[in-house]
Amino acid sequence: MGKKRRPQTTKAGPRVTSAEIPVVGAREPCPCGSGRRYKACHGREAAHAVTELVQRPFEGLPGECDWVALRELVPAATVELNLVEGLPEDIPSVTLATVLPMAWPALRRDNGAVLLGLQNDTASGDISRDLADTLQRALTAEPGTPVAAERVAGEGPRLQDLLDPKGGFSPTLHDGFEFWLEDAASATGEVAASLERANAAAIPTARLTSVEAAYWCRTPEKNHLRWVMSHPEEQLLDALARLHAAGASSLGEGTRLVGSFRAHGLTVPVWDLPGTMGAEETEKPAEAFAERLAEALASDAPLTAEQRRARGGLTNRQVTLS
Repeated sequence: MGKKRRPQTTKAGPRVTSAEIPVVGAREPCPCGSGRRYKACHGREAAHAVTELVQRPFEGLPGECDWVALRELVPAATVELNLVEGLPEDIPSVTLATVLPMAWPALRRDNGAVLLGLQNDTASGDISRDLADTLQRALTAEPGTPVAAERVAGEGPRLQDLLDPKGGFSPTLHDGFEFWLEDAASATGEVAASLERANAAAIPTARLTSVEAAYWCRTPEKNHLRWVMSHPEEQLLDALARLHAAGASSLGEGTRLVGSFRAHGLTVPVWDLPGTMGAEETEKPAEAFAERLAEALASDAPLTAEQRRARGGLTNRQVTLS
């Protein structure tokens, strides 16, 4: 663990060292002792009114589909971010994390590195602007300091203004939340116990390598593939309906396309998979489906009656997450 520093008070919040970071997930009991989950207690942001909702807050960023996946689907993942103006000399790295302990919006480690949380509630209708504001405050925070949530001015910069468009976006998925700590192997006592609880709640998830932004996950009942796609929604639903009506929408024996949901302006088809079908076994079927989907997307022929029925079924099972 890092060396302990003399406690100080900063605008961003109390100074904490790595050894002092309470490893509490959003769904764990709140440390205040209320008996409620942290997310519903001290992790809840003040009530606010959304004045303008940005439908695709991550549009224009490298890896938009993966941004959506990490925001909505993936329990534990990190991505190294590259800034347009480069990193300040006293900041060795800026890392996007799906979630941080105590549901902190951001954290500056003892060594100066910045962690930016993605799965937090936001104070406005533009997640990109909220995250950009948090990132800017994290860059100037004292080392060892968490960054608190704040209401964001409507004219502030967005992530698209701060991140290098040529920087790429390559998520690293983790089995658990050890990345919260600089030396997780040395964790003891309540910190170790809390980390173990957080890890136990994480659904095993893997990102496929044969296609873009497709995430396999294992649940107690069955496995799933959730695939974030950037195609225009109406065109994508038509293409899925063509494949479904032709019996070509599955990923092999025992699998089926069960519907889709919307998240941050993009459509996410979902497949049920057998419990015996792991991420590696899903790679080739997904790659073959991508080829069939490309052909279906290229068709501009009117839907047949059977295809319209298939589309209606898919639409009826569609939900909106954000």
